[in-house]
Amino acid sequence: MWPAHLQQGDLVLRRLRRRDAREWGEVRGGNAAWLAPWEATLPPGSTTTAMSYRQYVRELDRQARAGTSRPWVMEHHGLIVGQVTVSGITHGSLSSAAIGYWIAREVAGRGLTPLAVAMAVDDCFGEVGLHRVEINIRPENAASLRVVEKLGFRDEGCGAPTSTSRGRGQTTGPSR
Repeated sequence: MWPAHLQQGDLVLRRLRRRDAREWGEVRGGNAAWLAPWEATLPPGSTTTAMSYRQYVRELDRQARAGTSRPWVMEHHGLIVGQVTVSGITHGSLSSAAIGYWIAREVAGRGLTPLAVAMAVDDCFGEVGLHRVEINIRPENAASLRVVEKLGFRDEGCGAPTSTSRGRGQTTGPSR
């Protein structure tokens, strides 16, 4: 059921709210250069415009209510430190989804990302009833590869580009 509120120790996964705009914007803005190499971007020549924060939250809520996404902000000690989003939720014979995430540089390497992803995966296999979750990672993203290794995801190799980052297709693979 959405909104799902998940907690393990000092780490909370909760829905992103409109009133988080300032704090979320500061964290994202302060980490823009650090996250840029891994961020999905629009392909060259796209006419799609970026959403405002308010539109973004509204769209995340719409997808969550429709059952196709479970977007959480990561809070550690009451501060926003990242985000984990389960998207592309499909039921039926496929029963799968994909997970994406980001974390602020100042708290990276403390085990928060693997814990947040594990919490989201448990929710997918339990509450949502899925039997497959994949995480699409650029092969040179060593930190994200460590996350999936810690969690026991199976590396299914590099597939065809699944998204665009800085004008290049991203090849990816781990799933569980």
